[in-house]
Amino acid sequence: MSATAWTELVADVHSSGCQAVIAVTGGGSKAISQLLEIPGGSRTVLEAVVPYSQAALADWLGGPVDLACSEPTARAMAMAAWMRARKLAPDSDPHQLIGIGTTASLASDRPKQGGHRVHVAVQTATATSSFSLPLAKGARDRKKEEWLAAKLVLTVLGEAAGVDAAAARQALLDQLHDEPVQQRHQEAQGQWTELLLGQKAWAAETPSPQAVFPGAFNLPHAAHRRLAQVAAQRLAQPVAYELSITNVDKPPLDFIEIAKRTDALRELDNQAMVLLTAAPTFRQKAALFAGCTFVVGADTLVRIGDPRYYDGGPSGCEAALGEIAAHGCRFLVFGRVIDNRFRVLSDLAIPNSLRALCDEVPETEFRADVSSTELRTQD
Repeated sequence: MSATAWTELVADVHSSGCQAVIAVTGGGSKAISQLLEIPGGSRTVLEAVVPYSQAALADWLGGPVDLACSEPTARAMAMAAWMRARKLAPDSDPHQLIGIGTTASLASDRPKQGGHRVHVAVQTATATSSFSLPLAKGARDRKKEEWLAAKLVLTVLGEAAGVDAAAARQALLDQLHDEPVQQRHQEAQGQWTELLLGQKAWAAETPSPQAVFPGAFNLPHAAHRRLAQVAAQRLAQPVAYELSITNVDKPPLDFIEIAKRTDALRELDNQAMVLLTAAPTFRQKAALFAGCTFVVGADTLVRIGDPRYYDGGPSGCEAALGEIAAHGCRFLVFGRVIDNRFRVLSDLAIPNSLRALCDEVPETEFRADVSSTELRTQD
């Protein structure tokens, strides 16, 4: 890209009215310096971070990741960046905020087993996009790969800001050697944006359900479907799969991830009622769905009754359980393998106040040892 085109792209971004937080690990950090070299950077860049070590990246994302240099990690970084932008610019129009996440594996001073690649993701209030660029090993030195990564970051930022980035994109493509840029894009449904912005607490195609099966559903599998079927028979109520887009410690799910998981649930169970919420804790879920029965595994129930997960320890735990009880909610508990042993409700060491809200599904009625984590590892 010529210096003039580069300068024009960055200047146009600075004039667009957008504000961005940029997170970069592994490569692409030159994009930050390019944004700040052109006058007007203070209008655009709210913050730029380089969580380079595994510990720093885990801190940025609220926990360890399966693979640091991957498209899902770039998306998670972008969402964390967008949430950070909302915190740094609370009075700005959230539709003008942009989160950029970049993770790369580039030429180094030691051989790499995997391919050289760059993943850039962008998050806004209405869309999630990702761009994955594989780089031919040995075709460039580190400096040239860094520049390509930076150019991809700036091109993606320009397009998200709504400026004309066609020249930048073409200049980038001209420097590639049969290295296709793979793109994913997901526009948000209106209620997804409302959930993300805190304008709505839950969204579903049905009225408030009386039986709710909460989970991450990453990946949903046949045991989930069977569990929901058994619960529906026991409760004589249809069971809604509930997916919270927000998490206590981690960034919210992006729109690509929401679409992937809800589509997978409907593919798994064509009768599935899928309920999206912004309620990561059972205290919040109970406030939304008073009088409902939560369908949970024994491992989840142990966490619900563990004081370590509450501010205030034991007193905080008892306060939360008291609120759940006051909302008239109960738990239907299915057995799960915990510490290499299949355990049902009667095997668990939980507070009596929680046990009083629970009903047990015996092992003879349901047992499935498969887990989403194992399936992801196999995949």
